Amino acid sequence: MKYISEYRDSAIAKEITKKIAEEVRPERTYRLMEFCGGHTHVLSRYGLENILPKNVEMIHGPGCPVCVMPIGRIDSAIELAVKHHVILCTYADTMRVPASGGISMMKAKAQGADIRMVYSVSDAYKIAKENPDKEVVFFAIGFETTTPPTAVVLKQAKAENIKNFSVFCNHVLTPAAMKHILNNPNGVKIDGIVGPAHVSTIIGSDPYKELAEKYKKSVVVAGFEPLDMLQAILMLIRQINDGRAEVENEFIRAVKPEGNVKAINLMKEVFDIRDSFEWRGLSSVPYSALKLSEDYAFFDAEKRFDLPYRRVPDNKACECGAILRGEKHPSDCRAFGTVCTPETPIGSCMVSSEGACAAYYTYGRRTKK
Repeated sequence: MKYISEYRDSAIAKEITKKIAEEVRPERTYRLMEFCGGHTHVLSRYGLENILPKNVEMIHGPGCPVCVMPIGRIDSAIELAVKHHVILCTYADTMRVPASGGISMMKAKAQGADIRMVYSVSDAYKIAKENPDKEVVFFAIGFETTTPPTAVVLKQAKAENIKNFSVFCNHVLTPAAMKHILNNPNGVKIDGIVGPAHVSTIIGSDPYKELAEKYKKSVVVAGFEPLDMLQAILMLIRQINDGRAEVENEFIRAVKPEGNVKAINLMKEVFDIRDSFEWRGLSSVPYSALKLSEDYAFFDAEKRFDLPYRRVPDNKACECGAILRGEKHPSDCRAFGTVCTPETPIGSCMVSSEGACAAYYTYGRRTKK
């Protein structure tokens, strides 16, 4: 298939891998964090970590939007459907994330709550227009990639004066989470970062300059194919060897330095930045999430239904938090693959299609490299 098969060429993969092996310095370790869960799945699906030198360590970051959603936010979404009797619209991955008291959106739905799986915010908006006598809430999650579509529909709802539609906004911001991890003096040690692909098509590569300039970390934005990942790793190793901390863009076919300016301006119009937001595994992260701006406050489900936020601790048997911080691998968790499986998940990292635990389980990785 054109434009995909070219990035899965095994002969080229062997050439890049050979260059990586030639250029790594045996006396040092290269600790590289791939922030995005999509990159974690590429590493596992194609067995890339198995062909890297042993002193190149890939660290899995918090780049899975479902995984980083704290239990308190899932509880609030369920409260909307159960207590306020709204039609709650959400993506499929969030349905099975364990919440308080052994409940989940899927179980709440089975008990009678009107919770519906949708493919997009547009689907939720359509349901609102088809049910004018019911309050419809879209559970908006995701990084900068899924934020512009939410903004588009909110503009449409305002223009069409739709009264029964609102958004429970949980959109989070990638650079803020990266800086939070790097700011932790007791956290995981990182030499370089593989920048996310989809997020970067929206925000561009420029927002990562602070990671290079202030934190002296090498950054390479990479696409989602195996050759993208291998080339990005080679570029990071070369930066580290040269003592450089720069932002480079391997994914030039889709990412511009300035990003998608139209989408960025749309987000600025519809959303404001929250002072703080809780991430699973990272605690409260300053200026790391979005809320609806005053011009769109009418559509804010938190205000419309007076939703208080309650912080809820994670299951003690689950290492999801440490995995999201890059401090542990899924195989370090005693529950992994035993009591915690995709069929019986304890934590969100096993539920989401982008979760690190799901990647390890799906592709048969029971141990570290």
